[in-house]
Formats: sequence, structure tokens, C-alpha cells
Amino acid sequence: MIYPLLLTLHLFAALVFIGTVFFEVLFLESIRRQLPAKVMVLLEQGISGRARQLMPWVLLVLFGAGGGMVWMRYWPVLIAPWQSSFGLLLGLKILLAGSVLGHFLWAMWLFRRGRMNARYVQVIHTRVFLHLVAIVLLAKGMFYINW
Repeated sequence: MIYPLLLTLHLFAALVFIGTVFFEVLFLESIRRQLPAKVMVLLEQGISGRARQLMPWVLLVLFGAGGGMVWMRYWPVLIAPWQSSFGLLLGLKILLAGSVLGHFLWAMWLFRRGRMNARYVQVIHTRVFLHLVAIVLLAKGMFYINW
């Protein structure tokens, strides 16, 4: 009974996190060209402020539920990930997720130090976006790719 709950929490947290990153990368960047700079600054401040409030909790649920799922069901596969396509793809997914978490922590550190600028935002968003696309493909591929 606990595993389905962890899976549901993991999926909803992933939906919120991935949806936010996709919105920022795919929508917000194109909106930038259509709005006056002052309006865009206010919009970005509002979105980033809300994201800084919400995302730590979303990531806590995402990684907590993911860790619980690994502990309950997938640990034996991860002990020797190269022995199955599922284990290898899951291991790669976890490595990319760790990198996403690292990028998030880096961004939070930059914000707290007052060093975050437009270039860092663009670099971090692009990297995280690409990582998330790969994570989604790996998540689906784990159940359909076999060798």
C-alpha cells in the first residue's frame, strides 16, 4: 500500500517540477520579446519568488518518494545496474536527477549570495530542461527498452 502512495506523490511532484521548468523555458523566454522590460522584470520576480517558496517542498516530496521507491522495490536492481537494461536506465535517471538537484542547490546558493543574474538563469534553466527531458525518456524507456 505504501509503494502506490510513494509513486503517486513522486509523479505529482515531478509534474509540478517539470511543468514549472518547461513553462519557464518554453513560454517565458518567448514572452520576453513581447512585453516591456519593466513588466517582464516584475513577472520574473513574481514567478521566481513563488518558485523559491514552493520548489524546495516539491523537491523534498519528489526525492523523498523516489528514495522510498528505490528502498522498497528497486535497490536490488541498483546494486548491479549493468546486469539489466532496467537497472542501467534507472541508474542513469537517478544520476541525472542528482544533477538536477545540484543545479537547484547552485541556483539557491546564487540567489542567497545575490549573485544570480540573467546568464546564470538561462544556463541553469537550459541544463535542467535538457536533464528533465532525458529523465522523462529514461523513465518511460525503463519499462520498454530491453537488451
